[in-house]
Amino acid sequence: LGKMTRLILLASPPDGGWGWMIVVGCFLVTICTRAVTRCISIFFVEFQTYFAQDYARTAWIHSIADCATMLCAPLGSFISNHLSCQVGIMLGGLLASAGLILSSFATSLEHLYFSLGVLTGLGFALCYSPAIAMVGKYFNKKKALAYGIAMSGSGIGTFILAPVVQLLIEQFSWRGALLILGGFVLNLCVCGALMRPITLKEDHKHPSEFLEQEYVSEAQKQDLKQLSSCSPLFKAWSHECLCCCSWQEYNFFLMPDFLVLAVSVLFMAYGCSPLFVYLVPYALSVGVSHQQAAFLMSILGVIDIVGNITFGWLTDRRCLKKYRYVCYLFAVGMDGLCCLFLPVLQSFPMLVPFSFTFGYFDGAYVTLIPVVTADVVGTASLSSALGVVYFLHALPYLVSPPIAGWLVDTTSSYTAAFILCGFSMIFSSTLLCFARLAKKIKRTQLRSLTRDTDTKQQNWTNGTAAYSVSGDLDQKDVEILTPTRNCRIGINLLT
Repeated sequence: LGKMTRLILLASPPDGGWGWMIVVGCFLVTICTRAVTRCISIFFVEFQTYFAQDYARTAWIHSIADCATMLCAPLGSFISNHLSCQVGIMLGGLLASAGLILSSFATSLEHLYFSLGVLTGLGFALCYSPAIAMVGKYFNKKKALAYGIAMSGSGIGTFILAPVVQLLIEQFSWRGALLILGGFVLNLCVCGALMRPITLKEDHKHPSEFLEQEYVSEAQKQDLKQLSSCSPLFKAWSHECLCCCSWQEYNFFLMPDFLVLAVSVLFMAYGCSPLFVYLVPYALSVGVSHQQAAFLMSILGVIDIVGNITFGWLTDRRCLKKYRYVCYLFAVGMDGLCCLFLPVLQSFPMLVPFSFTFGYFDGAYVTLIPVVTADVVGTASLSSALGVVYFLHALPYLVSPPIAGWLVDTTSSYTAAFILCGFSMIFSSTLLCFARLAKKIKRTQLRSLTRDTDTKQQNWTNGTAAYSVSGDLDQKDVEILTPTRNCRIGINLLT
């Protein structure tokens, strides 16, 4: 058992090495998933004109794609945890490519709902959260910077793909553009090949799995095989450890901090999604040309990169590392304020600063989502927790663009839609702020209570022994520490 314990502790985040290839792979995954999803909004006017439908019905295409990506995120985590990250991403790349290619033959909006929405979204789901979780497994000290570089693929992809997609539509129509995007998304299979798995000390695996690792010597393998074959106690312990691992994979549901973060994500996701759908149509409605409208998306994408990398680098600094949570809620709140001011910006020179500001803070909080999640739940549960966090994006992503489209159709204006988005993101930030304040107040009260308890415990100590209560207080477990022997005796006081 001692040898096996050393094996568990042997693997730790390398903060470099092959980890940078994982960052490159995740960077390419975000280009092929999030950037392509954002560029679907460039097809919005084309779909609306070709199929002669209103804003609300056309918006369902983008919302179903986003919803399927986030709704199936736990499925991506499940495949990554129980098969491998490589298998999940490669399978996702094939599904997403098939969805885009089938979309190029669409004859109705319902066809696009399934192919571009459900099938492509499912493929993206199998790629996105496992790739992001792999970065967290390879980095610890440089985690925020690594995530900043990896998540900047969304901004770089948007910056490059937005004008390219507009050019493809003009040259080959929307059908040809979707067909070319289908071939481009096949690069996800290459990204999956880069995702080499790693075993961390936080991962509690079945002992027999360590026999297959390359770093286990032949002598250690023989010891483990003998233990596992001849010791009933070892077998029972192994089974119990495996059950404990399955539970610990999802024990973050009991964490109050994670529950607050989950609720705030719902409002944040509702507020951010419609803007990527309606920025181009809104710009066209105020007299901006098609090329300028696509250029606004490019600006948003390239500044998104700056937000990804600068916030990732800054929050890795010692002075800001413990304030990542505060930086995240600040970035979300600033994006909410940008949405509130958008209806008064009605020309291209005024929309450019908006794209700069919104893009920067969008990149900032997107980078910090996995970082904050890792700080809350730990590295061992990061893949499953990220699957849940992205799953919570699903319902807001599904309903917010159609609701915004309904408001546009009803009021003949984008004002109500953008104001609702802004207040939703501000509420998300405010909720996290109040939760943080409540936690600080509770900590202060606990410290005060602890000082009082320490004063009382001084009366329990005499010259021969010290007594302290530990473990589950309901079971009344008491530890007796003797000064003459280096031992610890646990007594269970039965009621």
